[in-house]
Amino acid sequence: MSYELLATVQEAATNPEGGLAIGAGLGIAGAVIGAGLGIGPIGASMAQGIARQPEAAAQIQTAALIMAALVEGAALFGLVLVFLG
Repeated sequence: MSYELLATVQEAATNPEGGLAIGAGLGIAGAVIGAGLGIGPIGASMAQGIARQPEAAAQIQTAALIMAALVEGAALFGLVLVFLG
């Protein structure tokens, strides 16, 4: 299976448009990984904060949701730049 993948990548690299596809794939992967690394600690901190102060759960959830949306928005902006580039 890895030989088939290597052959596909080599074929795409020789094609002028194939290099763009490889770059776009790497850009999308970077945006998704970055978003995952950004949202993960937000969720962990939210769970820890709610465990420590259950009475403030609504405020903590609201703040965490806003922060996660901002991180996801940045990732989507990166994806748009990849598709336009």
